Amino acid sequence: MNLRTLAREERTDLAAFLETLSPEDWETPSLCEGWRVRDVIAHAISFDEIGLRGHVERFARGRLNPNRINAIGHAEYAGREPEELIAILRSNLDPSGFPAAFGGMIGFADGLIHHQDIRRPLGRPREIPAERLRPALSVALFAPVLLGVLRVRGLRMEAADLDWSFGRGPVVRGPGEALLLTIAGRSGVVEELEGEGQPILAARVG
Repeated sequence: MNLRTLAREERTDLAAFLETLSPEDWETPSLCEGWRVRDVIAHAISFDEIGLRGHVERFARGRLNPNRINAIGHAEYAGREPEELIAILRSNLDPSGFPAAFGGMIGFADGLIHHQDIRRPLGRPREIPAERLRPALSVALFAPVLLGVLRVRGLRMEAADLDWSFGRGPVVRGPGEALLLTIAGRSGVVEELEGEGQPILAARVG
């Protein structure tokens, strides 16, 4: 499993999807609380152009706090026009800098989850390729910041549409995409899951 390759494939698909959006679509609220579609993409590409020195400066300004660091990056790109955001993504399909850390883990997880963060509110579902969805489920459990393993502790997660499971305890079962977003902490999606462990997980994600 080459996460850098998977990240490039996902970012390529994301760029192609963004090119189909209307101006109204870009202003639609996403699954990320307080962020529109354009805000999600501004965040997603905010590390691609800054280089090593830019990374060091941003992490220092954010005092190594992920929320502060992301807020700084988002603020720097939130005013860009959609065409410019897409162009930056197209020019940086291979993750670099912080998104390339851990073998591309962060860039891959960030790209795939944020892709769904904007597709769902727009009513534009897709079938995520199994060769990406399966590793994304595992990555979301242990990726820095997400740390979904803490959210699903004491539960057994089972995908209904592909060969993937994790953990022990009361079962939570459902589509792999819904499991992924719930592991990542997206509220509302947990309603699509079932099993005796579902109420426990629902209480954790809100």
